[in-house]
Order: sequence, then C-alpha cells, then structure tokens
Amino acid sequence: MRARVGGFRSAAGRARYDAVYDEGLRAMPEPAAVHDVPTAFGRVRVYRFGARGDPLVLLPGRGGTSVMFRTGIPALAGHHRVHTVDLLGEPGRSVQSAPIRDAADHARWLDETLAGLGLDRVHLYGVSFGGWLACNQAVRRPGRVASVTLIDPVATFAPMPLGLVLRAVPVQLPYVSSWARPRFLAWIDGQRDADPADHVEGRLISAGLQHFRIALPVPRPFRDDELRGIAAPVLAIIAGRSVVHDPWRALARARSLLPRGEAELWPEATHAVPGQAVGERALRFLAENRG
Repeated sequence: MRARVGGFRSAAGRARYDAVYDEGLRAMPEPAAVHDVPTAFGRVRVYRFGARGDPLVLLPGRGGTSVMFRTGIPALAGHHRVHTVDLLGEPGRSVQSAPIRDAADHARWLDETLAGLGLDRVHLYGVSFGGWLACNQAVRRPGRVASVTLIDPVATFAPMPLGLVLRAVPVQLPYVSSWARPRFLAWIDGQRDADPADHVEGRLISAGLQHFRIALPVPRPFRDDELRGIAAPVLAIIAGRSVVHDPWRALARARSLLPRGEAELWPEATHAVPGQAVGERALRFLAENRG
C-alpha cells in the first residue's frame, strides 16, 4: 500500500483552521524571525524569539503548534535564542511532501531543520509527543543535541494505555467528533469540567483534529539499550495524574536507564503540566548544562 502524507481534508477546512491559527499567532509575542526550512520530507515552519544565549528548540505536543508555547516564550527567550517548531506531518504551517515512515525519518527531518537554521548545538525541549521527538533525536541523531527536557513525554518511557487509544477513536468519526473532541481534550488535560474552547490552544488543537488528516507512524517506547545510550543530559518531568502512560512505570524506567538523567514525578500535575513552573525548572536545568 502506498504511504501517505498528512494534509488538510479540504480547502474549506484549511481556511477554518487558518483562522484559528492566525488568532493564535496574534496571541504570541512578536517573533524576531520566521523561517520555512526545506527538508527531504517537506517544509518546516520555525519561529525565533530572543537574540542571545544558547539555542533552545521547542517541540510541541500533537496539534499544539508553536502557539502552545505562547505564554512561556518570554521567560525562556530572556535567557536563550528560542526556536519554536510546527511539527512536520501535523496541522500548522509546516507542509509535509513525502511520507514519514519511521523514527529514523522523524530524526532526519528534525536534523535537517536544525542544519537549515545553522544550529550546530541545541537544547531540545519537548512536550508530550514533542518529548518523544526530542528523545528520538538524542537516540538517533545525537550530534547536535546539547541537552533534552521532556515534559510528560508520550510513548517514551512507557506505552500508551489501551484506554487512551479507544477514547481517541470517536474523535476521528465525522458524526460524533463534534462532541467527542472537547471531551477527549478535557480528559487528556485532566480538566474534566473545563472547556478546551476557552483558550486559543484548545481551539487550535480541536480544529486540527477536525480538519487535518495525520499520516504518521505510531510512536513506541524506546528500548532499554537506546535509553542507556543517550549521552546528553536529560530532564524528564512526569505528571503524576497523567493519562497518556503509567506515570510510575515511566518514572522508574527514566531513573534506571538514563545515564545522565534527572527524572521527577510531579504528583498533582496532569498531562497539562503547569507551564510557569515547568519553565522555571527547565531554566535551572539549562543553566546547569550550558554549552
């Protein structure tokens, strides 16, 4: 069967999505530069903030785009040259043109993106699926990786539970997705009584689920030898109330296998780990691992 690439389901859906994305851009700080970096798998949109300090590359959770980081950018950009990435093969302003078939392909497009930006050594900061991408880079293309910060990374240290997979199914069904999407997103975030549409990030992720068809390989946890082989320092923050994996299992593997790892359980945190507290902890970790 011919491998597919991700894309919008229709021109009208793309237009509706773009309206929400543009709203998100208006809520972000003004970027110092905007880049569309060519890779073998498509064009990658990157926004840069700040002008000094070691390069810090932010990788969002699935469908979050660069907008996910809008509230945390000012603090991070006060210490680092921050680059936010719209992930290839997902809704956003990156455009996939060739199939991404496996973890090696993911590592290649990200490495080519960093090379296209002229970045020889970077600190990677990944949230959820972005955390998996950051860890994957440290495993498969470590040459440019100075450190890795993982915020409740999905499918990295422990597999996704069956309940998560089953709950995601109705989100893709046209006749039930309108009510399934907000319930699913509220459950993922651990905010059962909250409406994701109350903030632009939630509206953007919901619009991506509705209008964009993802055609990416399912991420799988890394083997013991892969995690033991990571040379870069790693900070892994695991949310104690996360539903995307077994937090205790993830914590145990991170602590036992990462040779230069700092793995922390935040007992009261959900998968939507508090951004300000994470930013402060990440800055301390980055300050300890400069260069």
